[in-house]
Amino acid sequence: MDKRSEPSCCLSVSKISYTVSERVGPWWDLPSCRKRWTRQILNDVSFHVGSGQIMGILGNSGSGKTTLLDAISGRIGSQGALLGEIFINGIKVKREQYQDCFSYVLQSDNLLSYLTVEETLTYTAQLALRKQSAKAIKKKVSAAMAELSLSHVAHSVIGGRIFPGISGGERRRVSIAGQLLQDPRVILLDEPTTGLDSMTANQIVVLLAELARRNRIVIVTIHQPRSELFRVFSRIAIMSRGELVFCGQPDEMVDFFSQCGYECPEYCNPFDIYVDYTSVDTRSSEREAATFSRMQDITSSYQRSAIYQSMLDQIEQSLQQADKPAIPFKSKKSPHGAVKLGVLIRRTVRNLSRDRMGILMRLSQNLIYGLFVAFFVMGIDKDVTKGAIQDRIGIIYQCVGASPYTGMLNAVALFPAVRAISDQESQDGLYSKWQMFLAYIFHILPFSILSVFIFSSFLYWTVGLYPESLRFLSFTGVVLVPHIIGELLTVVLLGVVQDPNMVNTGVALLNIAGILVGSGFLRSTQQMPVVFQWLSYLTFQKYSCELLIVTEFHDLNFTCNASKPFPNACLVTSGDQIIEQGYPGALQRYALDFALLYLFIPALVLLGIISFKIRDKIARH
Repeated sequence: MDKRSEPSCCLSVSKISYTVSERVGPWWDLPSCRKRWTRQILNDVSFHVGSGQIMGILGNSGSGKTTLLDAISGRIGSQGALLGEIFINGIKVKREQYQDCFSYVLQSDNLLSYLTVEETLTYTAQLALRKQSAKAIKKKVSAAMAELSLSHVAHSVIGGRIFPGISGGERRRVSIAGQLLQDPRVILLDEPTTGLDSMTANQIVVLLAELARRNRIVIVTIHQPRSELFRVFSRIAIMSRGELVFCGQPDEMVDFFSQCGYECPEYCNPFDIYVDYTSVDTRSSEREAATFSRMQDITSSYQRSAIYQSMLDQIEQSLQQADKPAIPFKSKKSPHGAVKLGVLIRRTVRNLSRDRMGILMRLSQNLIYGLFVAFFVMGIDKDVTKGAIQDRIGIIYQCVGASPYTGMLNAVALFPAVRAISDQESQDGLYSKWQMFLAYIFHILPFSILSVFIFSSFLYWTVGLYPESLRFLSFTGVVLVPHIIGELLTVVLLGVVQDPNMVNTGVALLNIAGILVGSGFLRSTQQMPVVFQWLSYLTFQKYSCELLIVTEFHDLNFTCNASKPFPNACLVTSGDQIIEQGYPGALQRYALDFALLYLFIPALVLLGIISFKIRDKIARH
């Protein structure tokens, strides 16, 4: 539908204030930590903007520009107190409606590096639009690319830090195009020109103005616009210390500051001059007091001006209007959960399957580790005096202890980028975070199975473990679980903890603790305190080690060529003795141990779904 044929809409922001309470001192200084001080981030901000207009919000760093957009879009954190109201067409927007009213383009472009521009937008359309044929989606994507001047790079990959792709300006336009696919009437953009050269930044703003003229409202925060953009903006707002110092048309801004005694010198950029006049200089207490007083004087003059009164009248008129148009929500006909999950799986697989180096490392890292192990224990003997028992137990220990680490490395390398995208797209209402979590899990399974099979095929036969195909498959099936658990556990923790280094440490400590308590290698389970015996049942290492011990030692007979200095070396000549001494009853529990070991995978998946759902809920509220 042509946007010009749709009824116009207006956005009114009324008396938005936001305060946060912060501790005075660090947690280790108890007296100061108990004290809190309240900081005003936004203070009584009001403005009105209508369809076809682009509003630029200027201000120095820390002036509250991004926080204002977060407040308007409903993405502000729950750690502070938010007051004020948002109206569209004079109708108050409820908290649960924010997501369906506003499209928000963040300052950073979170895009999948290995997809093309067309693929990126196609998958976004498939997630956002329900019961649309492939032909209709392709037409909509083509229209979005044409509107954002992206048709010439439709088949170019996005790219990233490792390999080149499209330019920074084109990446920004892809982010905007992804939002346009949802048919928004109000578009918010946080610093869309950051990191772009002057000419590209100018092109982006001109493009946004053109989007606004198609019966949309565009609000953009911008740090240092060029003077050529002065006539591009329909309305200009200047913020300082959380207050709206001025909001009006460009011509009104020049007249207002001139009347306040702050004329813009000839050949100077008015944006730079007026932001400087309203900024607070904190380099010294004297300068801070003087510039803060100047900012307050300008703000007071604005609130007494006819421009401010006219804005309040516009808000009042929209609220008092008898026949109010309905709130123009974004496209709400999104697909069902199963359809979204299928799209996410296809998108994740297509993106990561093009990462050749990533696939090579995922498939080879276990094999590389197997080469190190095989180098030390190749061709293990059956003579107990030559370390036949010790070598086999050492291999089992390495297989159970190291497999989770390779899984952890995969997750730390790949999942944070996926998490950043899911955080943004879930806030856009495209899907829930747990659906992206499941898509990632489905993606890793075939790679994990193949990687462990390659590792086992090499290590098992090279070092000379029990030469039987069925036992080899059992060995592979057991080693696979710790590898998957290592990656699953890391992903679950990355869903809660932002810092990958902390997750690395946490997974490593949990793995070490599990080996100490559950493996029975350091100390026999029967000799441990009762509390640790019970805890061992909660570790996958207990079942992995029991299974591998039985798989290797059952029906295995050793030879003994002991000389007189080692009279007790021949006390153990049967593998079944090893099993009964260290893991009594393990032979009878073999099938049960297998079942319990594999139960850890769905249990962790369920835990991950719960943790991501909780994170989703926290993000919304």
